Amino acid sequence: MPKMKTHSGAKKRLSFTGTGKIRRARAFHQHNFRHKSTRQNRQLRKTGLVGPTEEPRMKRLMPYGE
Repeated sequence: MPKMKTHSGAKKRLSFTGTGKIRRARAFHQHNFRHKSTRQNRQLRKTGLVGPTEEPRMKRLMPYGE
C-alpha cells in the first residue's frame, strides 16, 4: 500500500495546535480594507479554528498532522 499524500493546498493553509485542532487564517483579510472598520481588521488578523463539521474533511487532507 503506497503512502498517503498530503494535500499541497491544505499544507500551505492549515496547521495543527498542540491538542490536535486545526488552525486556519480568517477570511476577508486580503484587500478592500477601506470600508472595513479598524476593529474588524484587527480581529481578522487572528487565526481561527476549523469548525467541528469541517474538521474530519480537513484531517483527511492532512493525514500526517504536519
